[in-house]
Amino acid sequence: MEKGILKNVAINFCGLVLPTFVSLVTVPAYIRALGVERYGVISLVWTLIGYFGILDLGMSMAAQNHISKARASNDEEECARVFWSAFWLNLGTGIIGGLVIYFGAFIYTAYFTRVSPALQHEVYMALPWLAVAIPIANVSWVFSGAINGAERFGIYNTNQTIGTFVFQLLPLAAAWLIAPNLQSVLAAAVVARLFAALLLGRSTLKVLNIRRIMPPQLKVAKGLFNFGGWMLVTSMTNMVSDSLDRMMLGTAMGARFVTYYTVPQNLVYRLNIVSTAVVRTLFPRLSAVRRDHADVLAQQALEFLNAVFTPVAIVAIFALEPFLHLWVGAELAREAAPVGRILVLSVWLIGQANVTRVLIQSQVNPAAAARVALVELPLFAGGLWFGIAHFGLTGAAVVVVARALLDYAVLLWLSAIRARPIWLDMLPHLVFLLGSLYLAAFLSSFTVALVAGALVVLANTGWSLTMTPAVRGIARSLLLRLNPRKSA
Repeated sequence: MEKGILKNVAINFCGLVLPTFVSLVTVPAYIRALGVERYGVISLVWTLIGYFGILDLGMSMAAQNHISKARASNDEEECARVFWSAFWLNLGTGIIGGLVIYFGAFIYTAYFTRVSPALQHEVYMALPWLAVAIPIANVSWVFSGAINGAERFGIYNTNQTIGTFVFQLLPLAAAWLIAPNLQSVLAAAVVARLFAALLLGRSTLKVLNIRRIMPPQLKVAKGLFNFGGWMLVTSMTNMVSDSLDRMMLGTAMGARFVTYYTVPQNLVYRLNIVSTAVVRTLFPRLSAVRRDHADVLAQQALEFLNAVFTPVAIVAIFALEPFLHLWVGAELAREAAPVGRILVLSVWLIGQANVTRVLIQSQVNPAAAARVALVELPLFAGGLWFGIAHFGLTGAAVVVVARALLDYAVLLWLSAIRARPIWLDMLPHLVFLLGSLYLAAFLSSFTVALVAGALVVLANTGWSLTMTPAVRGIARSLLLRLNPRKSA
């Protein structure tokens, strides 16, 4: 892979890790300051705002795609037209969403929630702030798409990290210094989001060299909708698929088994940040280059993921059960660990599939990727029903892995890339992972699991260095950077 792309992957990875770390550290302080009930309401509020991300209508990804192409042609005027068209569209849908969430949340709180009258009053007082948060979030997504389209990931992640720190700390300060109620916390959170949006917006205007405000243009807006609409379909379908396993488990087996499934799932899905960093870096570059170059970049990215992500997945497979024993206790770990180990494999396959998905979206047709997601959804639901009915938790996890593998295979075929070298590189790593699953099932001792995991990781790394010249080149470059005397 190109040095610039590897650098951007590293920047995006750090940009994903730091906010996650900050969020984990501040959660106990929020619970102590607000209490369990209020913190639960706050969590539901931000989850609700996340669902209103559908109001973005795919504009942020569409803007990223169009801006990357315009910058490749050195067309600053087109960049400005795309940016302002996406900005005004998202601002409009955000205002509509804010009004909907204001009245909808009022009705929901009044008639469908079981909270104390005092807390219900706090929710009513906080609703105006909640409504304002929607358009702020909507335009922030346009800023993010635009600045990523310019491949200025350092600026983007710096702004995002600062914004996350402010977003986590300012509401906490408001709870301590003003009042530990929903109104104070949500007001501070919205102010923090506004500050982060202004910071990111200022950087976007500077990066794109935009010096004047422009009205939305119908032709540009139509192009954004044509692209963004299919991106939205893919996002919504994946959102449903990602929660379908838990919903069907809860219906078929009960809440206790959902806990056995969700605890390891939430843990291993954090590994997604590796592939997310790669995909975030690739999308604007794939949108801007010719098809032959895009195919080379996609193949290199898949080889990189195999070499880097497979050792991480192997460590997760061997370390999961001992970690769960320490974290949540022996009883839950005994039930959850086998499921979690299988789900590690799904995370690894999803990372592979996401690379091919962005290749299709940027170079072929975003509609093709959306149709795949739509066709797979009922098949996935049927597979889950069968798997849960006959094999319980393990059946659900295996179906999730099967869906990820099918998704990868279909997307690879639709991408029209030369698949044979990609399969030949991927299948040995898959064998390493399946072998790790088999071994980890019989190793309950932490020490033995650690030694076995280390040996498998060394073997897999040796395979990557021996069989993949591109990975060998990356490793040699990294060693020279760490020890500059050897390059002299």
